[in-house]
Amino acid sequence: MIPRDPMSPPVRRLEIGWKPHMRDARGEDLAHKIRTFLGLQVACVRTRDVYHIEAPLSDEEARRVLHEFVDPVSQRGALGRLEDEAFEVAVTVAYRPGVTDPVGRSALVAVEDTLGRRLGDGAAVYSSTLYLFTGLDATKAERVARELLANPLIHTVRIEPYEAWRHAEPDLSVPRVRLRAEPRVEAVELPDDDAALVELSRRRLLALSLEELRAIRSHFLEAGKDPRRRELGLGSHPTDVELECLAQTWSEHCKHKIFNATITYREPGRAPDTIRSLFRTYIQGATREVERRLRERGEPSWLVSVFHDNAGVVAFDERVHLVYKVETHNSPSALDPYGGAITGIVGVNRDPFGTGLGADLLVNVWGYCFASPFYEGALPRGLLHPRRVREGVHRGVADGGNQSGIPYGRGWELFDGRFLGKPLVFCGTVGALPVEVAGRPGHLKAARPGDRIVMVGGRIGADGIHGATFSSAALDESAPVQVVQIGDPITQKKMFDFLLEARALGLYNAITDNGAGGLSSSVGEMARDPGGARIDLARAPLKYAGLAPWEILLSESQERMTLAVPPGNVEAFLELARRREVEATVLGEFTDSGYFHVLYGERTVAYLPLAFLHEGLPEMKLEAHWQPPVFEEPQGPPPEDLSQVLLAMLGRLNLCSNEAQARHYDHEVKGLTIIKPWVGVEQDVPAEATVFLARHGSWRGFVLSEGVHPFYSDLDTAAAARAAVDEAVRRQLCAGARFDRIALLDNFCWPDPVPSASNPDGAYKLAQLVRACRGLHEAAVAYEAPLVSGKDSMKNDSLMGGTKISVPPTLLVSALGQMEDVRRAVTLDFKRAGDVIFLLGATREELGGSEYYRYLGERAGLAQPLGGVQPYVGRRVPDVRFEETRPLYRALARAHGEGLLRSAATPVRGGLALALARSAMAGALGAAVDLEACAHLETPRDDAALFSESCGRFVVTTAPEDAERFARLFEGLACCRMGEVRASGRLVVRRGARTLLDVEVAAMKRAFKATLRDV
Repeated sequence: MIPRDPMSPPVRRLEIGWKPHMRDARGEDLAHKIRTFLGLQVACVRTRDVYHIEAPLSDEEARRVLHEFVDPVSQRGALGRLEDEAFEVAVTVAYRPGVTDPVGRSALVAVEDTLGRRLGDGAAVYSSTLYLFTGLDATKAERVARELLANPLIHTVRIEPYEAWRHAEPDLSVPRVRLRAEPRVEAVELPDDDAALVELSRRRLLALSLEELRAIRSHFLEAGKDPRRRELGLGSHPTDVELECLAQTWSEHCKHKIFNATITYREPGRAPDTIRSLFRTYIQGATREVERRLRERGEPSWLVSVFHDNAGVVAFDERVHLVYKVETHNSPSALDPYGGAITGIVGVNRDPFGTGLGADLLVNVWGYCFASPFYEGALPRGLLHPRRVREGVHRGVADGGNQSGIPYGRGWELFDGRFLGKPLVFCGTVGALPVEVAGRPGHLKAARPGDRIVMVGGRIGADGIHGATFSSAALDESAPVQVVQIGDPITQKKMFDFLLEARALGLYNAITDNGAGGLSSSVGEMARDPGGARIDLARAPLKYAGLAPWEILLSESQERMTLAVPPGNVEAFLELARRREVEATVLGEFTDSGYFHVLYGERTVAYLPLAFLHEGLPEMKLEAHWQPPVFEEPQGPPPEDLSQVLLAMLGRLNLCSNEAQARHYDHEVKGLTIIKPWVGVEQDVPAEATVFLARHGSWRGFVLSEGVHPFYSDLDTAAAARAAVDEAVRRQLCAGARFDRIALLDNFCWPDPVPSASNPDGAYKLAQLVRACRGLHEAAVAYEAPLVSGKDSMKNDSLMGGTKISVPPTLLVSALGQMEDVRRAVTLDFKRAGDVIFLLGATREELGGSEYYRYLGERAGLAQPLGGVQPYVGRRVPDVRFEETRPLYRALARAHGEGLLRSAATPVRGGLALALARSAMAGALGAAVDLEACAHLETPRDDAALFSESCGRFVVTTAPEDAERFARLFEGLACCRMGEVRASGRLVVRRGARTLLDVEVAAMKRAFKATLRDV
């Protein structure tokens, strides 16, 4: 803590806890985790909330605030300290100086509302949590704090045994940021020596290559001759503001250098192939090919805005377009799971909100890749236990979504030991963009010369500095504390509500978010339309004094948007902001000068040509070398009791229920949810896809689904990409989406594909990336499902503790579909005894990368090596035969259109057995199935018939009277009538005379729910 300034306002301490006879749910939950996760036998945990109010309050005002904060029925409070309860150790957890304190920020608003007056610029409220332990000594309490409660990057911890606590005065210190001297701007000399240049980049966390540093040095040597630059007091060396701005703009995170590189791709037996930009060739190329096909057929394009705004926009109805974006927040979530995740979700909320002239936010999605929460091995120094990572990530995204009033629509988890070094945290948001805004097309925006640059929302602090460059490098122990951000959804919600009013009034010409790179990114990007910008950083509202100009420019402090406001609208805009209690500040204006001109007061601190800022990045040239990997098939006979195998599979981390965590997320708010994330009789089985209304008053809806197969990447990333698209599309069709209105988003999370001394297999990883892009292109074109948005994260490696751990190459494909009438949506649960069960699609012996092989490896006692693949990978990876799947999918869409489907599920991870199990569990009904009748079952192995993960398949049911009509739609296609739904409560699967499965549905449900019930 920083010593108090005697001139600072006095500090009042409020302590609030539960009355002794009341349950403390937070304390009970922590006690359960202490016993379950740490094996410590704590007797009791009680918790209290503590607020330090730094403001000139009278005694009477302090009592009024306390009275307002305390629930008189269940709580008690005190100014200072509450009366003692019986305990042995007290642990206080608080935020470090400078770290965003969302609870404290909201509490300050509550104090001012209670008193009916503003407390002034120097006022602040700081929150902390007090834990009172019974049954633990100080040493064990310190372990609880270290492993469950606090992150040393963002928290301070105080541990006090009862006797010391009882005799000490209440702590009145606050986490004050140490003020710096007057901010300085320095010219940074770029040395001629290459090694010194590289060291400069490393020391300043610039994440720039030697070639990029040389280009910057050459530019400034030439720019130093420009008389305009000399008149502004600048020379032939960049200022720290200019250098940091360039590093941010040119970061892998922002410029996607690898996806835009020229790549020479080589594989055995073929001539080298030169690819000029994976993005333009395969991602944009797929969408252009789909649009070309539409034009050839004379069909209008339903794509509104793709690849150039914050999110993809597709046409929906006469009133709104749909907007969708999915982002990752991997590196921050590795350092601080809660802060990284909440920032991820509130950050991706700003992408649709900053698309066009601003979209209304409808629904969030999330997906996570973790190491096992039951991991018991040694952790490399600096890594958090995956159980703690999982807990923090779930809590962060849930808090961010719930407090923003946005429901969740999709949620999933995958587990593998290679996510120990860095989790993958996917967050996405769908929005509704008005077709017309204040008489203008809602999807069009552009700043104009003379428009004022206005920043709205939160203030700027040191949090989030170097976030973009940090995310563009491998995670190691040099990661600085200031890259951590913590989102405040309450502040952001107020800002959004205000901006929706400003949108309706037509008060601005353009809007974007202050994401990676802060003002550097938002203003620098918006300046491209008018041709320049002039901004004064001294005007920027700060959380505390002393930030250097380059920090103000690059800070990624959350809850901020940048707008272009015409001069004539500025006063109305600022007045509306004042009425809605949202901070809005004019920082400068857009120009047509061709320069990004940054001042700090009267002094110019950066003068960068937009052409060099955005187009001066040297093209990256890379080599990719593909060599097909070879893995052995599992040895020995398959298990004899496949019923027990099914129960074991249902309990596996990648197949079991994660309902215990998912229920913390609200999926009902806004009243637009039609098919919920959990379906069935007891609504406890995850839906194949979810269905939402885009607005009240219309039955037209949209469908959300996804596909992701990182384990197939061990064999072939091209097949993994095709399977991911196929899974996302199949899930859409299961719900009843139109086959001709499915848009896709791609999110690549890759281990570093650039060769270096510390990354000798980079060329192979790059070849995996090339193949994944080709597979994605092939599938998107085959299904005419255009790619409309995406993101790539290319440095998902950890070097913590000297141990390198890289994630498996992971491509998430998210799908946004449409349906004319949501009342006709279909779910996976069996509906009625007597319904006929059909299997659509061919089942082949494709077990490579399957969950079944992973199960066999663990059953054999083979451990996954740290950073390595699972023991049993196999050889035949599931792949898609588009000439078979396309006509099958069209037939299924016709069957839905004719109202023939009672239920629809898709065998994916775990294969046919798991699809049947999910449908049976959801419907609380059994089934009798005979695979002997399935002509397209192309494997003699019974275990492969049940657990192969072949693509292109569905398990559907129809009413008995509709079965023949349904079958006629699939003449000549892979369609098998394989059984019927039974009221028996058992799932029985035969293959002629052999019984493969005979399992109680209730037993399956118990196995499905047990694994993560208490985790």
